[in-house]
Amino acid sequence: MSTNDYVKFVTQQFVTYMDQPKEERKKKRVQRKQEKPELLYRWFGMIPFSLRLLFRRKS
Repeated sequence: MSTNDYVKFVTQQFVTYMDQPKEERKKKRVQRKQEKPELLYRWFGMIPFSLRLLFRRKS
């Protein structure tokens, strides 16, 4: 990808973002935050989940 193509792509993305109403941008930002997995799962994957299941079964 040449530099010119990259600048064109970034400009298009920026313009489409700025064309959206402010409320819609805020709503999308909040929705993305809610969809993120917990910090432990994001950092370590399935290890904390499997350990939690293991300890729940024992107790």
